[in-house]
Amino acid sequence: MRVLVTGGAGFIGSHLSEALLARGDEVLCLDDLSTGREANLELCRAQTGFEFVRGSVLDEALVARCVKRVEGVFHLAARVGVRLVLEQPSATLETNVLGTRHVLAAAARAGARVLFASSSEVYGRNEHPPFAEDDPLLLGATNEPRWSYASSKALGEGLAFAHAREQGLPVVVVRFFNVVGPRQRGSYGMVVPRFVRAALAGEPLEVYGDGAQTRCFLHVADAVAAVLSLWDEPRARGQVVNVGSARELSIQALAECVRAAAASRAPIVHMPYREAYGMAMEDFRRRAPELTRLTGLIGARTIRDLESIVAELVSAGAAQPTSGAQRP
Repeated sequence: MRVLVTGGAGFIGSHLSEALLARGDEVLCLDDLSTGREANLELCRAQTGFEFVRGSVLDEALVARCVKRVEGVFHLAARVGVRLVLEQPSATLETNVLGTRHVLAAAARAGARVLFASSSEVYGRNEHPPFAEDDPLLLGATNEPRWSYASSKALGEGLAFAHAREQGLPVVVVRFFNVVGPRQRGSYGMVVPRFVRAALAGEPLEVYGDGAQTRCFLHVADAVAAVLSLWDEPRARGQVVNVGSARELSIQALAECVRAAAASRAPIVHMPYREAYGMAMEDFRRRAPELTRLTGLIGARTIRDLESIVAELVSAGAAQPTSGAQRP
């Protein structure tokens, strides 16, 4: 099958593109390289059946031309990262909503299948984890930039299912929960690469807030495997599916895990959100997925534990040259 991966030069998108190529699919990658990197595509470029197009999902005509050439679309292109979202909420809304509109409309016209990458952020202020796919989405005030990303993803989901009802678009929506792994950068607030870089550099590991907030971390390879299984499963079409890990870990414990893996004596320090982001920000005490639907669709799966994920990232980071390194 020939497929389009929007955001294919990004963290998850590049790993997904590699996995698609490895199983014999042809991949057309669309990315404007605003946050993705060409270096992420090194392995893809070495294989036949791969083509890269530099451009934005905001370019409606370009999106339409790309979609006409494929049978399916994995729509991952989006502005992501807490820091980037807080600094540029209007661009977040524009890219994530209009770009998704262009992709879905083009796919509906072309008769292409779609997998839309959403986020656990859409659960918002829901205080009763683990979150199930049919739980209400409780977002905050519209004048708080914190909610621009969650709002854009929720609206994208709504658009996807509107096209499914009105035009018969075959679509599955996946809500990712804290996917981590190689190629993820801490530049826009992602916590694991930020901690790894600091520990290896002997710099303080900055924990925002009190560190008691919990998250569930999933290796990118396990996330991609789940995505491809859902893509291949007809029963997943027309559904929202959480993709994540069931193990909760506090951010304080994560910092301690990273420091231990790096054999680092760097201190763990706590920083108020206002100091970290330049504005007050509401965070979530717990963020954990209900995975019954995922298991029911693709079966039980073995995933990497956090300790092995952290060890892999520390080893990779230690192997990189440190001269001239830039702080994310």
